[in-house]
Amino acid sequence: MPATGAEALDRADETVDRLLDSGRDPGDILVLTVGAAHPWQQHELTFGEERYWAQLAEGGDVFYADADLTRPARRAVVVLAVAAGSAGRDAAAHAKALQHADSLLVVCGGTAPAPAALAGAGAPTGGRLPA
Repeated sequence: MPATGAEALDRADETVDRLLDSGRDPGDILVLTVGAAHPWQQHELTFGEERYWAQLAEGGDVFYADADLTRPARRAVVVLAVAAGSAGRDAAAHAKALQHADSLLVVCGGTAPAPAALAGAGAPTGGRLPA
């Protein structure tokens, strides 16, 4: 999804809304960010780290995290919002997001990584977002 860095989080939110409207379960969606943390992630962290990470384990709702996520997390759909970063960090975030996605990765903002950066990353078979 094309977007400037300033638009990436908004585009990611729109994408999540479209996925939910199309019938995706909220627990199927993981939103990863490069650059600024998503406002919902910031909000959830106000309840403490333990509660925040418990939501990931419970898997009942959309989960928001930094693209540098080190905890194991797999969801059917990963939405990657690239709000700021270097080309190297963006490519690493793409590759990592692919490892978290079972069936669909939607990238909002940033530039597409070089194919070599994704080699062997286990790209999920894609689908199309609903119109």
